[in-house]
Amino acid sequence: MFSLINKYAPINAKNDFLSGLTVALALVPEAVAFALLAGVDPLVGLYAAFTIGLVTSIIGGRPGMISGATGAIAVVIGTLVAQHGVEYLFAAVIMTGLIQIAFGVLKMGKFIRLVPHPVFLGFVNGLAMVIFIAQIKQFKIGDDWITGTPLVIMLVIIAGTMAIIHFLPRFTKIVPSTLAAIIIGSVAAIWMGLDTRTVGDIASIKGGLPIFHIPDVGGLSWEMIEIVFPYAIVMALVGLIESLLTLNLIDDLTGTVGQPNKESIAQGVANSVTGLFGGMGGCAMVGQSLINIKSGGRGRLSGVVAALVLLMFILFLSEYIEMIPIAVLIGVMFMVVIGTFEWCTFRLFGKVPMPDVITGMSVAIITVLTDNLALAVIVGVIMSALTFAWESSSKIHADKSTNKDGATSYKLNGSLFFGSIDSFHSLFTPAEDANDVYIDFNNSKVMDHSAIQAIDKLAVRYKKIGKTLHLQHLSAECRLLLKTARNLVEVNILEDPKYHVADDKLA
Repeated sequence: MFSLINKYAPINAKNDFLSGLTVALALVPEAVAFALLAGVDPLVGLYAAFTIGLVTSIIGGRPGMISGATGAIAVVIGTLVAQHGVEYLFAAVIMTGLIQIAFGVLKMGKFIRLVPHPVFLGFVNGLAMVIFIAQIKQFKIGDDWITGTPLVIMLVIIAGTMAIIHFLPRFTKIVPSTLAAIIIGSVAAIWMGLDTRTVGDIASIKGGLPIFHIPDVGGLSWEMIEIVFPYAIVMALVGLIESLLTLNLIDDLTGTVGQPNKESIAQGVANSVTGLFGGMGGCAMVGQSLINIKSGGRGRLSGVVAALVLLMFILFLSEYIEMIPIAVLIGVMFMVVIGTFEWCTFRLFGKVPMPDVITGMSVAIITVLTDNLALAVIVGVIMSALTFAWESSSKIHADKSTNKDGATSYKLNGSLFFGSIDSFHSLFTPAEDANDVYIDFNNSKVMDHSAIQAIDKLAVRYKKIGKTLHLQHLSAECRLLLKTARNLVEVNILEDPKYHVADDKLA
């Protein structure tokens, strides 16, 4: 991804300012498009991009990441707006923020690190394809595809924009190539009088300052909660999954480490604020975040500048921003697609386990078909978990021997959990064993309640034929769980190690 990115570039105020300006230009059409998708006024999307971008940049856990109104949120809220109106949307956005704040306070952000790499790979590739498809839709006016001379003009502008972004860094890096491409492409199109669609053809972006406004939903009532809470839960989960995966992506690109719990709280505060100022809600924006990182934005200043400049566009410069050709911004996003897609994916076939390949492809396909990144990631995690459980279930085995006292000893290897209990039982031969049987768990770990029940069941099998089962080297947690078997088995705790649960310091 983005081979032109300097992974270890230091934070630089000039780069942050210029990259923030670049991002602000790219935010406009996206915010407008997502607002229209949700069925609300374009300014509702623009206000969300401003407030969310500003708050997360100031207090978030991932400097350099850009947040704002997103398609993932727009898809969720369309039905709510259509059935109950925009005021209920604002209430749902506030509630979404409170849920996300609780998520961060409870330090649940660390769980995003449990997303397997194949799922992350599928997420990135699926996202690249979603961005690409969104740009292809710009070649239509209503239900009709653009053809003839207008199409040729669009393609020339797109190609020119992409060429500037690709080749300019070879000559100078004083100005981000993306910003230069937007300015040069726009000035050239206007100077040459090219007849091509502009931002103003999508919608007007002129407006005033966002005004504090308590949602008019008849006050806090159980009826209101029943309406907005289901949407708030989905929005909170979708927003957190997309934001925290984007955080991981920026971590990889910059060689730094973000703070997922802090970012979760920031996303929550930002959504609560935007709900009170007439915004539609949102989360991290992968495309704009990548533009920011590629343009040299590393610090919080880049996000702050992007948000404030966007507000300036709304208040004072709307007529100029509306003159930017859509084709220029399509060219910018095409370069984002090329840089985002993991082209190494095609080299993985035959080199990594097939279940991992299938999982990654499934996540990408679901992302494209549903335009729901959260659903795709959840399905991918479930597929990876089931694959792991299936493979782990067959790896449990035991070394059987007879000790100096004539007792039978089993040295267990592998994890004992719900998927491996059948294999576990097949390892033992009660009828052939001595009266005293020892199971050494030094190289094994009891993982869940199903494993406890399996041990209990095995103890009963031995007791029925007058033999005694002894367990050695069980973890402290397991010994506490073995209450149901305490009258059936003898647990040797003399050599048992003490295990400690991982803390939350890294989160």
